[in-house]
Amino acid sequence: MDTDRIKLNVGGKVFETTVSTLRSGGSESLLAALSSRQLQSSSNPVFIDRDPEIFSVLLSLLRTNRLPSTSRRFTDQELSDEASYYGIESQLKSAMLPNPLSGIDASVVSTIRPASDGVVSAFTTIDDGSVWIAHGGQISVYDWNLTHAGTIRTHLDAITSIKQVTPSAMVAVASNLASGFHFYNFANGRRVGSVEWIDPTDPRIYKAPVTAIADSPDSVFAAFDSYHKENCVLAIDKSTLQVTSEIGRQSGNSSKSIVPGNLTYVTDLGLLAATAVASGAFGFSGYIRLWDPRSARVVWETNEPGSGRSSRFGDSFADVSIDVKELSMCKICSKSGDLGMADLRKLSDDPWVYLRDTNPSLRNTSGGISSVVHCYKKQVFVGRDGGLEVWSRVAQNGETAIEIGEESYRRNYMDKLHDSERGIIRKIEGGGERLFVSREEAEGLEVWQSSDYSGAVFVQ
Repeated sequence: MDTDRIKLNVGGKVFETTVSTLRSGGSESLLAALSSRQLQSSSNPVFIDRDPEIFSVLLSLLRTNRLPSTSRRFTDQELSDEASYYGIESQLKSAMLPNPLSGIDASVVSTIRPASDGVVSAFTTIDDGSVWIAHGGQISVYDWNLTHAGTIRTHLDAITSIKQVTPSAMVAVASNLASGFHFYNFANGRRVGSVEWIDPTDPRIYKAPVTAIADSPDSVFAAFDSYHKENCVLAIDKSTLQVTSEIGRQSGNSSKSIVPGNLTYVTDLGLLAATAVASGAFGFSGYIRLWDPRSARVVWETNEPGSGRSSRFGDSFADVSIDVKELSMCKICSKSGDLGMADLRKLSDDPWVYLRDTNPSLRNTSGGISSVVHCYKKQVFVGRDGGLEVWSRVAQNGETAIEIGEESYRRNYMDKLHDSERGIIRKIEGGGERLFVSREEAEGLEVWQSSDYSGAVFVQ
């Protein structure tokens, strides 16, 4: 019976527990197998030649689904290794994952510093909270627990775009200083394929670098920019690593035809979003464009500075972010620093709603020239120079409003003075319940998480 008591001798120390506790680790775990074996035998307790102190922590985890305070005596790697031996990795992972990300009480909990070439040139996050970091021509992977899983060296001197494209650890990398788009198998460190943009009818298309990467379940998309002001997005089949189509070929160097600097695939809509931003003596300009990759047809686009009908004419965006889960996008205005949001399901000539903060002490946004923006988990994170802020959805009567309104969000500063002095923020990206932040010419990648007491919500 599940309530039967059972004894195990771990490293010379005898533990007594119930069958149900051991089996709570899963039917395929070593402990479940040992519980069955012990019940069938009346002999002495089964001896397991492992660390009894760590086993005590894991046994407490099985009893309560939480790690006891004694777990702090061991490193995450030690706990992970023992949990793997007993076959209860999933239970440990659930207990060790950070609290739900809430920007209003998040702080820097660590900085990931690769062993060599520590300045992060690009990074990409995974839904479980792991992260792939490009530094120099190397790629380092840190797992869900931010434990270093390995590093490989590529043939590139510098990597400026990176994307994990298959669960089997294939990664796509590119550099805006070298031609082509390259696939590496992280398991063995080998390059398994490369793609160049080639057009036999146009000799100008030669050794084009890549500026952005995105992927869908079946394809990888890469934005190529030739030195003769020709650019396009190529779709590459993940299984064959062959080009399947050419999307949105453009010529010239105007703001309406420059190469995309960012690509995002919106799975629920089946659309590829491309954004481009240029700056010059007359300010910022650029476009946001949505393609249907099956037909290579543009289904919606906007160019800024736009027409005089725009409510922010002349105040072009400095950065744009697409939230693929919430089907929304946000932009930060270059002159005013205002934050605009739009619903991807309700796009029009001027779909933007500009958020207004009702707190007078927070209304000064100080412009958006050196700003980056990232939409994640119903929050908008904004980096202004070296400062980091969050706009959080307002809960009204216990429910979060579906429609986006001017006062749908509230703004709060996330950082302290010493945080903002670490350098200009260059990229913000969420992964799992973490926020990752890189800064200009600063070594390492900041990891932001909510505190153990997270759970505050806005009320109105």
